[in-house]
Amino acid sequence: MPKQKHKGLTILAIGSIPLILVLGNSMLIPILPKMKSELDISQFQVSLIISVFSIAAAISIPILGYLSDRFSRKAVIIPALILYGSGGFLAGAAAAWFAGAYTWILAGRVMQGIGAAGTAPIAMALTGDLFKGGEQSKVLGLVEASNGLGKVISPIIGSLLALLFWYAAFWAFPIFCFISVLLTIFFIKEKKKNEEPPPVSKYIKGLRSVFKSEGRWLFVTYLTGATCLFTLFGILFYISDILETTYQKDGVIKGSILAIPLLCMTITSYITGSKIGKNMRLMKTLIILGLIFMTTSFACLIFVKGLIPFFAVLVISSIGTGLTLPCINSFITGSVSKDKRGFVTSLYGSVRFLGVAIGPPIYGTLMAWSRTGMFLVTGGLTLVVALLCLLLIDVKKKKPSKNQDTLFEKLQFT
Repeated sequence: MPKQKHKGLTILAIGSIPLILVLGNSMLIPILPKMKSELDISQFQVSLIISVFSIAAAISIPILGYLSDRFSRKAVIIPALILYGSGGFLAGAAAAWFAGAYTWILAGRVMQGIGAAGTAPIAMALTGDLFKGGEQSKVLGLVEASNGLGKVISPIIGSLLALLFWYAAFWAFPIFCFISVLLTIFFIKEKKKNEEPPPVSKYIKGLRSVFKSEGRWLFVTYLTGATCLFTLFGILFYISDILETTYQKDGVIKGSILAIPLLCMTITSYITGSKIGKNMRLMKTLIILGLIFMTTSFACLIFVKGLIPFFAVLVISSIGTGLTLPCINSFITGSVSKDKRGFVTSLYGSVRFLGVAIGPPIYGTLMAWSRTGMFLVTGGLTLVVALLCLLLIDVKKKKPSKNQDTLFEKLQFT
C-alpha cells in the first residue's frame, strides 16, 4: 500500500469524488418543476432528466470497474470527471442557445452518466486499496457522508443557482469537476502495478468464483443498496412536487426543506461509519434496524398530512438509510481481493444507480395512482429487504483466504 503523505488531503480528494457524483441528480431535483414548464414537457419527460443519467451510469459502471482493476483507479477517475463536466457544459449550452434543447440536455445527461460511472464506485474501491481494517470502515463512512453531504447541499445550491437562470446548475458541473480533478491528481497516490494485468478470460473466471461462493450475500446487499437509493430519490421526487404544487414553496426555501432529511441521513452515515470498525455482527444489526426504521416511517406517512409532521416522520427513514448504507459499503468493499474489487464495487454502484433511475418514474406513476398506495408499496419493499438480510447474512468465524485482504475475516454466508 503506497504511503499517503497528506492523509487528510487524500481523504478530502477521495471524498470529493462521490460529492461530485450526487450533485448530478440532487442539484436538479428542486428545478425539475421549473424545467418542466420552461421546456414544455410532460412529467414523464422531466423524470427522464434523472433517469437517463442513472441508466447510462448503471450500464457503464461494470466496464469502468474492470478498467480500473486492469489499469489504475486514477486512470479511470480523472477522464470520468472530465467527461462528467463536459456533459454539464453541453446541457447548459443547449438550454441557453440550442433549438430542441430537451434532446440535447438528455445527450449531455447521458455523457454525465457515463462520467459518473467512474466516480463514486471507483472511489470505494480506491478506499479499499489505500486503507485497511477499522480505518477503512471509517474512511468509507466519510465517503458515504460526503455522498450524503452532496445530497444535503445540492438542493440548496441548485435553488440558489436557479435564481440566476433555471439552467445555471448545468454550468456549475464543470467547475466542481475541475476542482475534484486537481485534488485527485495531486493528493491521491497509487502503488504502481508491477505485474501484467490478467487477460479478460482469467479475470471473468475469477469473478465467477467470487459470485459462486458469495453470490447470495452479494445479491441481498446489492438489493439493499438499490432499495435505499430507489426510495430516497423517489421520495425526493414526490416532495419536490408537493412543495411547489401543494405548499407553494420554491427557490431557496424549497431547497432547504429538501435538505432536512438528507442532513439527518448524512450525520447518521458519518457516525455509523466511524463506529462500526470491523464488527460484522454490529453491521448486520444496523442494516436490519435501518430497514425497519424505513418501513416504520413509510407506514406512518400514510396517516400524516401536515408538512411539519410529514418531515418529522420522514426523518426516521433518513436515519434508517444512514444506518444501512455505510455498513453495506464496508461489507462489499471488503468482500473480494484487490484485483477484483473495482468490478465488484462498481457493480454495486451500478445497481444503486438503477435504483435512482427507476425511482422518479415509478413514484410519478404511484403519485398519480394513490398516495396511500405509494407509501404502502415503499414500506412493503423495505420490509421484504429487511427479512432477506436477516435470513441470508449469517455472521460466523471464517478463515480468510491467503490472497484476500478483506474485512470478511468473521463472515460466513448461509
